[in-house]
Amino acid sequence: MNKVILSSVIDLISGGTPKTNISEYWDGDFGWLSVTDFNNDLRYVYESEKSITKLGIENSNTKFLKIGDIIISARGTVGAMSQIGFPMCFNQSCFGIRGKKEIVTTDYLYYALKNYIDNIIKRSHGSVFNTINLATFDLMEIEIHDTIPKQCKVTKILSDLDEKIELNNEINSKLEAVAKLIYDYWFMQFDFPDENGNPYQSSGGKMVYNEELKRDIPEGWSDGALSDLGEIVGGSTPSTKNAANFVDHGTPWITPNDLSKNEGNKFITRGGQDITDTGVKSASLNLYPKNTVLLSSRAPIGYMAIARNELTTNQGFKSFVPTKGYSSEFIFYTVKNAMKVIVQYSSGSTFKEISGGVLKTVKIVLPKTEVVNKYIEIVSDVFEKQNMLELESKELSDLRDWILPMLMNGQVKIK
Repeated sequence: MNKVILSSVIDLISGGTPKTNISEYWDGDFGWLSVTDFNNDLRYVYESEKSITKLGIENSNTKFLKIGDIIISARGTVGAMSQIGFPMCFNQSCFGIRGKKEIVTTDYLYYALKNYIDNIIKRSHGSVFNTINLATFDLMEIEIHDTIPKQCKVTKILSDLDEKIELNNEINSKLEAVAKLIYDYWFMQFDFPDENGNPYQSSGGKMVYNEELKRDIPEGWSDGALSDLGEIVGGSTPSTKNAANFVDHGTPWITPNDLSKNEGNKFITRGGQDITDTGVKSASLNLYPKNTVLLSSRAPIGYMAIARNELTTNQGFKSFVPTKGYSSEFIFYTVKNAMKVIVQYSSGSTFKEISGGVLKTVKIVLPKTEVVNKYIEIVSDVFEKQNMLELESKELSDLRDWILPMLMNGQVKIK
């Protein structure tokens, strides 16, 4: 193993932002990364929320990162990190990192930095928000394997785990597209199978105008509200001043931040913090059963997940307990499709929030029970497969994180 100053084995690349008030610089053909695009546990980032034009690139300090280059957040949320899966530009709150040839491969460097990330975060500073700068990399000393072949062997082991996680994510994305497509065909376009197996509306199925919804719906269907899907429940927070309310392994207690970190997954087991029975009682919390559909109702509004097990939440949620005959599979997409209306109903001077009372009034179409049951028969296997793959990916990431430091400090020898 060799000890090296980090800045001596890498090339650092700075980013930039085109002027936001010039529309010609934005919504172009080139991805433009910020930390929100890769603040997760995934090795690669393939797309960005925002994009810029060629003119935007020419009139800013932003630069392209190549496939395989590392991007790391350097301001605010310090230490989020991914490798580039598709050439993209990035903003000035991040650094691009590329290993120097003949010294360290960029793939190996990604895992070396992942192992060192806590130290990087500790070296951040700032009065308003945490920051790392170019000089910070001159102060960081890391250990790396002394030859490229050794680095490649280490990278291969860790990459195999990450590639399986990525494959699971790709499968889940396709399963998600299938389940959502079926829902949209059946309950948005009303082309569920009729008694002859033909798409209902496209085959001339009878539609009836509903005065409450101000639209045509299939005969026998009715108008309703989100409150018809299940019991809508809120959460609370135990006193943070009482350490007895919180514990490492207790009752799972979910916050909107947990759902933000869980984005991309459909299910959730627990968040970053558990609470004790004392905490549950002191905050007058109720425990919600498995398959409760969680919805973050306080800014940011709209994060969703399905509970794998009994849990509770803080006050940033209005969740749906399936108590009225509708399963979580149907509730999940029905609430998701009502999100635009839900957000429109939100209010608040400091931050936007949707109240339980208002949420209950959001109007929806209620299908016939037999149609919903047929849908559940089809998609329940899809949901179960997605759940299984998410759990497998969590086990793989835990294994990767367990073996990572042992590989990087030479504790584990590779034959």
